[in-house]
Amino acid sequence: MKLLNLIFVLTGLITLNTQAQTKVDSPEEKLEKDRKAIKSLAGFYEVNFNYGEVTAPDPNYKFSKPYESHGNEWAEIIVDEPKRIVIQHMLVINDTTVIKHWRQDWTYEDTDILLYTEGNAWKKGNLTPTDVKGKWTQKVYQVDDSPRYQGYGTWSHVGDHDSWSSETDSPLPRREFTVRKDYNVLNRGSRITLTKNGWMFEQDNKKIIRTASGDKLLAVEKGYEEFTKIDPKIFANAQKWWASQSAYWADVRSVWADIIGAQNTFKLQTMANGKLLYETLFSLGDQSIKEKWTAAQNKEKIKAALQPYLAK
Repeated sequence: MKLLNLIFVLTGLITLNTQAQTKVDSPEEKLEKDRKAIKSLAGFYEVNFNYGEVTAPDPNYKFSKPYESHGNEWAEIIVDEPKRIVIQHMLVINDTTVIKHWRQDWTYEDTDILLYTEGNAWKKGNLTPTDVKGKWTQKVYQVDDSPRYQGYGTWSHVGDHDSWSSETDSPLPRREFTVRKDYNVLNRGSRITLTKNGWMFEQDNKKIIRTASGDKLLAVEKGYEEFTKIDPKIFANAQKWWASQSAYWADVRSVWADIIGAQNTFKLQTMANGKLLYETLFSLGDQSIKEKWTAAQNKEKIKAALQPYLAK
């Protein structure tokens, strides 16, 4: 009898354990886990960049030299809303030089998406509530806050493993757009995985030649960007710099939102009046601080500065 009772007890424990393993989070619990994971991307990091081409359909294709780089990057949450989280990255060189880097906006169940076509042009996509149910869109922006690419996917939380993935088209990466002319679209397969000491941004990228007759695959690239937490003290200058610049760049984001929101297609010119767009906006930011412009003055001057870069 004792043995039989023990079997019943063990069977009950197994059942309870199985139920615990298969417990499904409520939508509210899942949303909060997602938000926690996204906010974990913020912090102070050493970043290692590693990219290399791994295959190509043409046996005579000459693979490009692998790309490796590293730097220190501070990722700061600048908007924290229930269904929208914005993280601004700052690149720090030699602990003194600060460069406003890329930005990632995370939006929940967002039916608005901007899709890259080619030739530095984008178009608005048509997503339904069913398409984006339970999903987060990552909207990535350039150093000048112009659009780069946007993709949506589901955050997964299994045990201690938190990850998100998506696939979308984008312009050529910054490391190649000035030196490569043999392809014009990068199809990004992105996976973000939280790690014990930071996070990993893994990419399976297809280099595409896009023409009116369709897409042709040039090569496939594998990429890893490893974000490892480091001492925040080396970012003291970056924090001071951003404190002085953040209001200006909030106005830049506002102007961009108005411009992009007003049209179904959007195209940029990379150069105007002998300057790249980021050079123009960075210079304007320094002038804004020096002359203490108001938000209204900022927006007026930013809008005027952007006009030459907007392709007709």
